[in-house]
Amino acid sequence: MSNPIYKTMGQQFGRRSWAEPWKIKMVEPIRMISAEERLEACQDAGYNTFLMRSEDVYIDLLTDSGTSAMSDRQWAGIMMGDEAYAGSRNFYNLEAAVRKYYGYKYVIPTHQGRGAEHLISQATITKGDYIPGNMYFTTTRLHQELAGGTFVDVIIDEAHDPTNQHPFKGNVDLDKMKALVDKVGADRIPYVSLAGTVNMAGGQPVSMDNVKALRAFCDKHGLRIYLDATRMYENAFFIQEREEGYKDKSVAEILFEFCSYTDGAWMSAKKDHLVNIGGWLAVNQEDVAERARNLVVVYEGLHTYGGMAGRDMEALAIGIEEGVKDDHVAARVRQVRYLGKLLLDWGIPIMEPIGGHAIFVDARRFYEHIPQDQFPAQTLAAQLYLDSGVRSMERGIVSAGRDPKTGDHYYPALELTRLTIPRRVYTQAHMDVVAESLKALHDERKKTKGLKMVYEPEYLRFFQARFEPL
Repeated sequence: MSNPIYKTMGQQFGRRSWAEPWKIKMVEPIRMISAEERLEACQDAGYNTFLMRSEDVYIDLLTDSGTSAMSDRQWAGIMMGDEAYAGSRNFYNLEAAVRKYYGYKYVIPTHQGRGAEHLISQATITKGDYIPGNMYFTTTRLHQELAGGTFVDVIIDEAHDPTNQHPFKGNVDLDKMKALVDKVGADRIPYVSLAGTVNMAGGQPVSMDNVKALRAFCDKHGLRIYLDATRMYENAFFIQEREEGYKDKSVAEILFEFCSYTDGAWMSAKKDHLVNIGGWLAVNQEDVAERARNLVVVYEGLHTYGGMAGRDMEALAIGIEEGVKDDHVAARVRQVRYLGKLLLDWGIPIMEPIGGHAIFVDARRFYEHIPQDQFPAQTLAAQLYLDSGVRSMERGIVSAGRDPKTGDHYYPALELTRLTIPRRVYTQAHMDVVAESLKALHDERKKTKGLKMVYEPEYLRFFQARFEPL
C-alpha cells in the first residue's frame, strides 16, 4: 500500500513539509568556477553542454541517467559481485527482480537502455515496417530507422501544447493508430512503441485506461506492444495520484498491472533503478527472446551478463526494489515540482503539467525573438551554464535531427531546455540556485541572441554538434 504520511500531510494542520526518505552519509565536493572560466569552458565545448567537462559544472542537471546516488545496500551489493563469465548468481537475482515487479517471462541484460533498443529493433523490424509510438525518443527512433523501419507519432495532440493541462499527455491516440493500420496494414507494424512518462513531451504519463484500450485495439489487429519502461515508476505514481481507482494501490501494484497489458519492455536501468550503468530487455514471447539472445551474444556479451559486470547486476537488482517504494517515488517527484513551482511563480514558461524527472523550460516562449533555426533551447542551455554553472540540455530542433529523405531540419512543436534532476543527489537549496539563475536570464532575455551550428555529426547530432553565437 502507499505510504499514509503523504495522504494526511496538511489535512490537520496548515502547512506541513515533507522530507526525503533517506539521510546523507557521504558527500562529494562541487565548486563554482569563475565567469571567465565558464565562458572559456563553454567556448571550448562549442556551446554544447554534452561536450563540457564535469569538473567545470557546478550543478549538473544534464541527465538523470546513471547520475543518481546509490544506497548503502547497493554499494554492499557491489561487493557481492559474482564475476563468472556464465551463469553469474547476480543475473538470477536480476531476473527474479524483473519478473517480480514487471512480470515478464524472459529477461536479457544489456549494458544500458540503447543496447536493449537495438536488440528489440533488430529482432522484430524488417525493412519497410512502420513503428507507431507516443512521441519519438532520439535513440529509440534511430535504432528503429537503422533496422529499416519508419517511426510514426501517434501521441495525442495535447502533448504538443506546453500549456495544456491534460493529466495524461503521454496517451496514445487510437484514431491515429487506426489511421495507420488502415493505411499500411497491420502486417507492416511489428509492434507499438509505448513509452511511460514520455521524455520528449516533458515527462508526461500514460493512463491505465489508455494502455487498456490500446491493448484491446492491438489484440483486435494482432499487434504487439513493447514498453519503454525507463521511467515507469514515475508513470505509476501519476496514475496513483490522478486516476480513479488507484489512490490506494502501491506504485509496485500499479506498475505490475500496467506491464501486464504489454508484451515486453526495454529498460535503461540508469534511471528508475538508481545505478550508474545497466539495462535489460524482457519479453513474453519465446521466439523474440531467442532472437534477442542470439543477438546479445554478438553485440553485448553472454545472455547471462549482457555487457554488465556481476556487481552491477546485483546493484541493479537491489535498485529495482528500492526505487519502486512509494515514499522514494513521491519524494523524487516532489523535488521536481518544487523547482517547477518556483519557476511558474516567477512567470517562467515551462512544460505543464510538471513531469516526474525534469523541468522542461519552453525556450520558444522564453526567447520569443529567436527563430527555431537559431536554436533557442540550445541557446538557453548555454546561457544557463554561463550564468550559474548549471548544466542542462536541449530537447528541441537539435535533438529532432533531420529528415533522412530531404535533409531538412525536423521542426518539432516543442522547443525545450531540460533540467533533469538526478535521484537522491541535490537538495532544495540547489533547486533555488537553478531557479534564481533562470529568473535572471528571463529578466534579460531580450538581449540574448541565438546560435549557429558549425559542426554536425551524422547521427544523434545533439550529443556532439558544435555551435557559435550569432
